[in-house]
Amino acid sequence: MNVALGRAGVTLGLAAALLGAITVGYGLIRRRPDLIRLSRFYAALVLLGGVLAFIAMERALITRDFTVKFVADNGSTKTPALYNFATLWGALEGSIILWSMILGGYLMAVVIKFRRRLADPLVGWALFTMLLVALFFFYLMAGPANPFRNFSPPPGFDGPGPNPLLQNHPLMAFHPPMLYLGYVGFTVPFAFAIAALVTGRVGEGWLLATRRWTLIAWGFLTVGIILGAWWSYEVLGWGGYWAWDPVENASFMPWLTGTAYLHSVLVQERRGMLRVWNISLLCATFSLTILGTFITRSGVLESVHAFTSSSIGPTLLAFFAVIVLVTVVLIGWRGDRLRSPGRIDSPIS
Repeated sequence: MNVALGRAGVTLGLAAALLGAITVGYGLIRRRPDLIRLSRFYAALVLLGGVLAFIAMERALITRDFTVKFVADNGSTKTPALYNFATLWGALEGSIILWSMILGGYLMAVVIKFRRRLADPLVGWALFTMLLVALFFFYLMAGPANPFRNFSPPPGFDGPGPNPLLQNHPLMAFHPPMLYLGYVGFTVPFAFAIAALVTGRVGEGWLLATRRWTLIAWGFLTVGIILGAWWSYEVLGWGGYWAWDPVENASFMPWLTGTAYLHSVLVQERRGMLRVWNISLLCATFSLTILGTFITRSGVLESVHAFTSSSIGPTLLAFFAVIVLVTVVLIGWRGDRLRSPGRIDSPIS
């Protein structure tokens, strides 16, 4: 039951993201607003697919359904209820489920927010970009990071449960979701930055459309980092609030670039300057969320935070490389339009 429901959700989300990207992309190229408006339908299906996968896995964890390999590898009858629920984002496959569901939520929120502007090419290209990102993560769930593999447990089988360090503080239920809400939230301003480059509308219009989304994502990421520091302080042996651990740094890097963007964007809004800088900062912030996920989940670095490793590291790294390449190509293509009309009178003003 849980495997079937989960696979149905993954298949639904994958199909909706693929067909949605094709439909919206074709509508943008052919200038068919009617096709672009279908993004509402596909966004709802992507969200539904993510929710179904999430419900299926949580149900499997709560009921200790060891016929699901993810539960057999990470669950246990001895794990307390709170940590059993939070086990989903304590391992790679479950964290991809959470990422995909949150991304579906942001996608649907963008569709609702801009429901009267869906025919606007800027919004259309942003939705197209978000659908492609959703397609990648549902592909991970359908293939290399499939959380719904079958398992045949022997009589009396009990799983090992999550890592003991993930069962020693209630913040396990809040710290990772806050980080993911921040990580995934940066998909929205990134998508609008790409849309601005594709359409050539690199002035201040796209900034106004993304300001609140950037603040929301940055706020969630900030809360997640603070909760993580609090947790590490209370766990014996982690050396205080911050230890410059590789995984801690992986979440701190996009926070730094996101913070820099929130400050520098004011210059562009008021004086039309720093256009290349701001677009580069947003794209770098999203790229660093993918790089951070690679560092955290690939096992490439030793860390007290690295509770899981996987073979999908090369896939995440390839996705990161594609994002960087596309960004560099688009910025180079629109270089003439990105020239700022204003100039800095004094570097210390």
